[in-house]
Amino acid sequence: VEVDDEFKTNVPGVFAIGDVIDGPMLAHKAEEEGIACVENLAGKHGHVNYDAIPGVVYTNPEVATVGKTEDELKEAGVEYGKGVFPFKANSRARCVGTGDGLVKVLTDKKTDRILGVHIMGPNA
Repeated sequence: VEVDDEFKTNVPGVFAIGDVIDGPMLAHKAEEEGIACVENLAGKHGHVNYDAIPGVVYTNPEVATVGKTEDELKEAGVEYGKGVFPFKANSRARCVGTGDGLVKVLTDKKTDRILGVHIMGPNA
């Protein structure tokens, strides 16, 4: 279902959020969209920052992500920094036998603002 910035459909008085509109099918995404839609109806400025909505793939190992990927930043021409931390460098992870995996943080090259975080490993 196509919607505008205020979640309005092409049918007057009908709004749509969640799984029926573009984007990942995540309950917490739908919740944020619902709040923004109601704020718009109340005359306020409802907005969803889709870059701040995390996602996870429940596989083995798990994969969790929030924000932009390296490919998205490259495509947008954003200068970024990257930090990667392997789980095997964490003493607790090694002690409990979960040293396989990593955390990657992408930041704006000039401001250090976090642009994306990606985790692959147990309990990501």
